[in-house]
Amino acid sequence: MFLRGLKDSVRRLKGAGPAAAETLARLGISTIGGLLCHYPRDWEDRSRHVPLKDWQSGRVCTEVEVLTQDWFGFGRMKTLKVYVEDESARACLVCFNRAFLERQLKPGTRCRLFGQFYYKYGEIQSSAFDIEPVSGAISPILPVYPLTAGLSQGMLRKLVGRALDFSASSLEDELPESIIVRDKLLKKPVAIRAIHFPASMEELQKARKTLIYEELFYLEVMVGKRALARKLGVRNEEKEISALHSSFLIPNSSFSPLQLRLLERLPFSLTPGQDGAVKEINNDMESPYPMARLLQGDVGSGKTLVSFLAALKTVEQGSQAALMAPTELLARQHAENAARYLEPLGIRIAFLTGNLKANGRSQLLKALAAGEVDLVAGTHALFSRDVEYRNLALVVVDEQHRFGVVQRQAIMAKGRFPNLLMMSATPIPRSLALTVFGDLDVSVIRDMPPGRKEVKTHLARESNEGKVYDFVRKELAAGRQAYFVYPLIEGGDENELKDAVSMADRLGSEVFPGFSLALLHSKVDEEDKRRIMDSFRRGEIKILAATSVVEVGVDVPNATCMVIEHAERFGLAALHQLRGRVGRGEDQAYCFLVYSDTLTEDGKTRLKVMLENSDGFVIAEEDLKLRGPGQIAGIEQSGYLTLGIADPVRDAAELVRARSDAFAILEADPAMQKAEHRLIARVLEEAPPFGDVITATT
Repeated sequence: MFLRGLKDSVRRLKGAGPAAAETLARLGISTIGGLLCHYPRDWEDRSRHVPLKDWQSGRVCTEVEVLTQDWFGFGRMKTLKVYVEDESARACLVCFNRAFLERQLKPGTRCRLFGQFYYKYGEIQSSAFDIEPVSGAISPILPVYPLTAGLSQGMLRKLVGRALDFSASSLEDELPESIIVRDKLLKKPVAIRAIHFPASMEELQKARKTLIYEELFYLEVMVGKRALARKLGVRNEEKEISALHSSFLIPNSSFSPLQLRLLERLPFSLTPGQDGAVKEINNDMESPYPMARLLQGDVGSGKTLVSFLAALKTVEQGSQAALMAPTELLARQHAENAARYLEPLGIRIAFLTGNLKANGRSQLLKALAAGEVDLVAGTHALFSRDVEYRNLALVVVDEQHRFGVVQRQAIMAKGRFPNLLMMSATPIPRSLALTVFGDLDVSVIRDMPPGRKEVKTHLARESNEGKVYDFVRKELAAGRQAYFVYPLIEGGDENELKDAVSMADRLGSEVFPGFSLALLHSKVDEEDKRRIMDSFRRGEIKILAATSVVEVGVDVPNATCMVIEHAERFGLAALHQLRGRVGRGEDQAYCFLVYSDTLTEDGKTRLKVMLENSDGFVIAEEDLKLRGPGQIAGIEQSGYLTLGIADPVRDAAELVRARSDAFAILEADPAMQKAEHRLIARVLEEAPPFGDVITATT
């Protein structure tokens, strides 16, 4: 949400001296506009009478008479107690750090009392209460704000009230008038005042509806502008882009000749989801505009093969492709798979990481610059300063949520308007896809390769893990392999969590002494990681004790057991990814989520989502509901727009409508030349940076 013309410092408000300004700064508030956008987290309805006797039913709201005063404690800990009563009961007000109330609450004084009460020491008590004179004006509904140390509700309410008075003449409607009339929204000045100090609950709901829609509308306008910049020639270079891509076009067909040659060599057929994704990508690559597509698919759905097929089409167009992965382990696996599938077709494959020795690196860089490499797989080293490509036309970013906006832009800058394919095995719920990736086309692979068995998931208390060990021992004895995953690399005296290092010793010496075991985590040398994983793939190592470093890219068909200790410490997306490391062969696979004996009910609810669902998209939706959009893996990166009152999950229906309105306006008036649309453009000039990320603060 943006308030134009309200950049004046809060210091201009009466009562906002240096100390108050410093306190507000801890909440991220420095301007009057920022103060008005610090929305309440709740509202107190003081129009409904709740007597003291009903303190258990909710917040008390009653008129009381002061009976007596008392003190307890000594010195600086001395605290005032004030006894009051209404027509129904007597209560004690415990005035921590509020000794000044001794002068205001003299015996016989009548006041209006609001607060949360509890029963303690044989009496009804409250230490969180507001009290005001009976003679004062009644405020039926008061805001309850997020606070910080040194700031009270009363102080913040006064400052917001003064900010509203100060800014009354500066507030203008920012939404198009046609939308305001169509949806019966409030005018901007009315909505801002009502969100803080509504005259009624009905007015509050109208204000929330107005401001939520406004935030989502401007969010989608920015998303739409990015999409138009790519597709509708907003940038000056667009003609050059069109000419560049048109020069490589191959006559339209479902699959290109090289793609068909690969498909003929495969011992299996593409799933319908893979088939559809390849055709969508091919259509994009035959367009005069650069592709920008997100490929979503559950763990093991075959996204990598789709990216290889995209690379083949790129090579046929006389260009190069780069596949970027977040870890050397995953990048190496991609390079090995590419060599197995694509080298027999004459495709020249290379592997580039930061650990490549100087001599080999020098030769590889020369080959890339000369166009002697068709497909290079690697880590962030792919966009190092000294890396040059002869004609980079396709960038594939695997596990895209592990890369920031700047990293993706850096690899894209290595080519002249290359096609971009981002892949994610962490399914992104629709509400976030419309925001974070709203300017991208999206392909979804929902089906799995035929014959793959669903992994059986079990929950186990930590005290019952012996039964888990017994089960895994039987699987190992049958010739299969297992993962044991822990939240920490190493533990400490103050930490009760199990860690990979100490548990690797215990598993090897006490629990599974007859089976070979290795330890893998992020601090292990890259060469040792490669050696360990190669041994694990060959079956020489039976047990891999690890951290979540094995979350992505590890493909060992003979591994049938995944044991995740302290499962409550992992996000649902991470748990689903880890579970996807098993079940890649013909044998039945199992995942054991071992949790603390003292796990809360909320924690159990989260783990039950894993127990009851195998569809990553369903799990992602549940994860979003439980943790909120700002916590889902991959969207907490730099370059974000913070929403003040809207929530893409809760307000999904409004988000869809706002998107439709925003895109319709941009398509009809890309340059925003109409008077109504020029207002939108002016507001966006003062908008904060918008990258690939959105978080919600309420």
